[in-house]
Parts: sequence; structure tokens; C-alpha cells
Amino acid sequence: MTISLLLDHMDEPTLAAAFGLLVGSIFGIAAQRSAFCLRAATVEFARGHLGPRVAVWLLAFSTALIWVQAAQMLGLFRASDARMMAVAGSWSGAAIGGLMFGAGMVLARGCSGRLLVLAASGNLRSVVSGLIFAVVAQMALHGWLAPLRQSLAALWVTPGGRNVDLLAGLSLPPWAGLATGVVAAGVALGIAWRNRIGARVLVFASGVGFAVALGWGLTFALSQVAFEPVAVTSATFSGPSAATLMFFLTPDPELSFDIGLVPGVFLGALLAAAWAGELKLQGFEGEGQMRRSMAGAALMGFGAMLAGGCAIGAGVTGGSIFVATAWLALGSMWVGAVLTDFLVDQGGARVRQ
Repeated sequence: MTISLLLDHMDEPTLAAAFGLLVGSIFGIAAQRSAFCLRAATVEFARGHLGPRVAVWLLAFSTALIWVQAAQMLGLFRASDARMMAVAGSWSGAAIGGLMFGAGMVLARGCSGRLLVLAASGNLRSVVSGLIFAVVAQMALHGWLAPLRQSLAALWVTPGGRNVDLLAGLSLPPWAGLATGVVAAGVALGIAWRNRIGARVLVFASGVGFAVALGWGLTFALSQVAFEPVAVTSATFSGPSAATLMFFLTPDPELSFDIGLVPGVFLGALLAAAWAGELKLQGFEGEGQMRRSMAGAALMGFGAMLAGGCAIGAGVTGGSIFVATAWLALGSMWVGAVLTDFLVDQGGARVRQ
């Protein structure tokens, strides 16, 4: 009813963009205050330590699972209507793209979402890397790299023109998704207790997962009352980064949830950093770090488009509705990141010794 009232005062694209701005702002605030980052979690794991970064990531992931699966059980959301579930997925793209993205985020010292949050606090390295990520993502979507992406993605696709619901594919009951989230949350809280993580950080980590669930809920609710088709989606940074870039470069841009999301994250992270007194200009420490970050951003841009999403889009958003290729992409990101940290960072440290 509330959304119908809002549609009396604004059109559907504008309302979708406003929802994106709201979800992005919540995500930006929560991610900035909790230091949420998949790259940091994978590096901790690669070095044999289940520390605070692992706890924060796992709590955000499990919170998204709990909220989304609970909403679905209550009839407030249908995962089958989600954009990433309604189209064919690519097993080969998820595996190859996930490995590339995982390697890239270690080289760039942050996934695409983390780069956006850091850029808002004045990190110029993240600004440059984020722009490269967006440009390469756009090239992989519609530009020179699109044929290569399409060829790799076509090697092995899901049958029937739709993605695979992991729970249905494994013949699990509807409550299994919620149970998985509860178990994961328990593990996350156990790791947090062992590392003496404060309640404030845990609340903000949960806020990241809540933002993902809110995005799903708002776009689904809008799709049920809108006259024109509305994509049921949530937080991700591959497609929206490319779309936001083109929004400012094309003469007749169109509003959507994705267009509101990226500015919302930047605004939320900026406000959170300013409130905490953490606004500070930072640049590259040398040419080597610049080359490394630029290469990592390019790998992430292509890898995210090939995998069907970034560390947030596939790793949390797609994972929360049990898109099978999203779970494969997430696992591949962990493998790619762990291997890259072991070979590049830890290997480099061993050589210097």
C-alpha cells in the first residue's frame, strides 16, 4: 500500500532509484563502520587465522541469508522472481570469473564494494581502481571484451534458460535456507566472541546483510504493483558500476535501482567516515602498488561480469537466494584470493627473507 502511494507522486524508475539510494546508503554506513571486506576475510583465512574480518564477513552473509529466507517463508518475497534466478547462469563463467575476481581483489587490496567505501573516505588509490573496475566491466558487458566474456560463459551453462535454485537442486526443504543462515550466524558469533569483537561492529556487520535483504524486499514489492516490468534485484557492484558510469556519459540516461545504489553507497560511507573523523586523502605508495592495483581492478571488472556478480552481488546477494552459480562464484573467489595471497604476498615475503 505504501509503495502504491509513493507511485502516485513519482514514476517507477524514479522510485526504484530512490530505493537504490536508500539501500546503498545503509550498506555504505554499515560497511564503513564494520570494515566489511571479503578480501580481508580471505587473507585472514589464507594465513590460518579465523579473525575479526572473517567474523564480520560471515555475520553479514548469514544475516542476509536469515532475513531473505525468512521473508520468503512468510510470503513477502519470491526468489524465483529475482533477475539473476530468472536468466540462464554459467557454470564456466562462475568458476573462471570467480577465480579472476578473487585474484584481482587481493592485488587491488579490496573488492569492488570495499573500493567504493574507501574512495568515499578519501582513498585516491580506490578512486582510480574503482574507475578502472567500472570501465573494464562496461567493456566486458558491451565493449571489446564482450565476445571473450560470452565465449567463456557459453562453455557450460545451466539448462532450461534459468539459473539453478541450489536448495531445490539438492531436494532440501524450504526451511533449510533459514537453518543454514542461523548456523552460519552462530559460527560467526563464536568467532567474534573468541576475537573479542565489540557489539557495535557486530551490529554494523549485520547491517550489511540487512541492506541486501532490504534491496530484495523493496524491488520485489515494487515489481508487484508497477505497471512496467521492474527488475527484482539487490546490492551488487559490477553491473551498477558500469551503468552508473554510462549514466553520466550518455545524453538520455534512464533511472533504475542500480543507478541509485552506487551513489548511495558512496554517500553513506562518506557520512560514516566524516562522523568517525576518518576522512583522509591517501594515494599510492609507489609505482609498484599502482601497477598492482590497476591490474587487480581490471581482473575484477572482467571477472565480475563473467561470474555474474562481484563479491557482494554473487557472494552475498546471489548467495542469499541460493543461486547455484553464485555459490560457485563465491567459492571460486575464495580459492582465487587464497592462492593469490599465498603465491604473491606470502611468496614475496618469503623471497625477501
